Amino acid sequence: MSVSDAADEIREEFALLDDWETRYAHIIDMGRANPALDPDERNEDNRVKGCASQVWMVSQPLGEGRLELRAESDAVLVSGLIAVLTRLFSGQNAADILEFDAHGFFREIGVSDALTAQRSNGLASMLTRIHNNARALGAT
Repeated sequence: MSVSDAADEIREEFALLDDWETRYAHIIDMGRANPALDPDERNEDNRVKGCASQVWMVSQPLGEGRLELRAESDAVLVSGLIAVLTRLFSGQNAADILEFDAHGFFREIGVSDALTAQRSNGLASMLTRIHNNARALGAT
């Protein structure tokens, strides 16, 4: 499944949700289902700076220019945002990750406008980390 295919699935899910409260609840449910990292992966090297809550992100090359992405947060809403990001990007080709307009996607599904400034900054920090990891993978 491509990034665009994953985005289409998520768009369809969010299109069924009438308002921000139901979207918020859906994001929280997604976060609760997000697998936890191993305790030793919750370290300073994996911590995403710029997030108000604690966020740890682990990425590994899968071969053929693809990137595996796993992440965890101590905040339920942020865990949900992580779940969306991993659905979009884990297992994807680095070039496809970099080409996809994630900021536009989050606006389109009605999430960006409802986030606080701190959460928006955290989402931007997570996206920056993912893009940096994709760029590094593309360079190898």
